[in-house]
Amino acid sequence: MTSRLLHFVLLLPLALPAADTYFPPSDADGGWREAKTEKAARELAGVDLSKLEPAYTITERSTGNGGLVVVRNGYLVFERYFGRASRNCNPDMASTGKAFCSIACGIMLNEFKDKIPQGLDTKVFTKKHLPQAFPLNDPRKADITLGQLLCMTGGYWGEGQAPTGYVKGNPKPQPLKAVPGQNIKDLDASSLNVPLWCAPGAGYSYSSPSPHIASIVLRNVSGMELKDYIHERLAKPQGWGAWDYCLHRGDFVMPHANGAGSTALHATDAMRFGYCLAQKGRWKGQQLVPADYIQKCQTWSPYNEHTPFSLQWEHNADGHVAGAPKDAFWKSGAGGFCLYVVPSLDLVIYKMGGKDSQYDPTLTHIPQPEQSRERDNWQPIPANGFHEGSLGGQSLWRVLEMTCAAVRID
Repeated sequence: MTSRLLHFVLLLPLALPAADTYFPPSDADGGWREAKTEKAARELAGVDLSKLEPAYTITERSTGNGGLVVVRNGYLVFERYFGRASRNCNPDMASTGKAFCSIACGIMLNEFKDKIPQGLDTKVFTKKHLPQAFPLNDPRKADITLGQLLCMTGGYWGEGQAPTGYVKGNPKPQPLKAVPGQNIKDLDASSLNVPLWCAPGAGYSYSSPSPHIASIVLRNVSGMELKDYIHERLAKPQGWGAWDYCLHRGDFVMPHANGAGSTALHATDAMRFGYCLAQKGRWKGQQLVPADYIQKCQTWSPYNEHTPFSLQWEHNADGHVAGAPKDAFWKSGAGGFCLYVVPSLDLVIYKMGGKDSQYDPTLTHIPQPEQSRERDNWQPIPANGFHEGSLGGQSLWRVLEMTCAAVRID
C-alpha cells in the first residue's frame, strides 16, 4: 500500500460528515438531492468531479449501453448514460440481482427467527425448508447450509462452458467440466438437480443455482414470492418506481423470480438500495436490513474461506483492490453491470452496462422511455490485442478505484 493510500484510509473514520439523517424521497416526489456542479460537488459532497471522468470513460468504452451514477453523502453528484440506458429504463441487471436475493434472505432470517432459528447455519435440505428437493439426488446435499448456498460453497457445480472451482490454499482455479445448469422453464427443479463437484464447504464455484435455491428457502419460510418480499420490505419503504424481475420470455412467464438475478430497477432506485446498505440498513427511521448481516457481506465469511466472496457480494477485506477501502463490497452482473457500496466513504456507485438484448422491454412488460439506438451492435475497440470489455473484474475494479480517488478527504 502506498503512503498516500495509507494516509487516505487512516483518515476515513475522522473525515466523514454525519450524513445518515438524509434519505431521498421517491423520484415522483422530487428524488435525490443533487450536487452536480464542480463547486457543489466539492463543497457539499466532497467529490472532485474531474476525477470521475476517467471512471466514466472506462464505463463508456467497455459496453455498448450503460452509464455511471455516483452518490456521496446523500448527494447525487454524477449521472450520465449512453446507448439504450437512461435513468428510468428497466434493463436486465443480470447477476447484480443476486445481491437483492441475499439481502432479502438477511431480512427474512431476522423476521422469521422462530422458523429458522439457526440462521445461516441451517442445513436447508430438509422437508421443512426445501420439500421441493426430495428425494435428494445426492446424500451430501443434506449437509448444505443456507450460508454455503449464499456464499456459493455448497459444492454446486459452476456454470458456463468452462466452470472453475477454488480451494483455499491453492491460488490456481481448478477446471471443471460443463454440466447442465438452470433452465428457465423449470427453475426450481433444474437448480436443485445440478450436481455437486465437491463436498459442501470444501470449495467455491460460481453457481447461479445456489442463490436461487436460497430464494426457494425464503419462499417456504416467509410464504411469499421473492419479488413480493423485496417489494414489501425494500421497494415500498424506499419509494422505488416501476420495477420487476425479467420474468417474460415470449409467451412463457416464469412462475418464480430467479434468485440468481435479472432484477430490473431504475438507476436511481438501484442507488437507493445501495445507499440503504451504506447506512447500515437504515431508512427514514426504520431498520430495513439487519446491520450485522450487511457487515457479514463486507468481509471473510466462515462459509467461504476460499475466495473474497461473501453472501453474494465480492468484498475487499483482503485489499485485492488496492485503491479502494477494505470495507467496500460490490456485485457485478453480465453485460458490465455493477453496484458498489463503500460505507466508510458514504459512497454508492452504479456502473450500468448491458447488451442490446438486456434492454428489451418485453422482458418485464414495463413501458420504457425512448431508447437511443446509436450504439446498437457496438463492440469494444481492441487495445493491444484485447477487448476492453473482456478485462472482466479488472475493469470493474478500476471504476471503483477511480471513483474512490475522486473523494476528497480534506
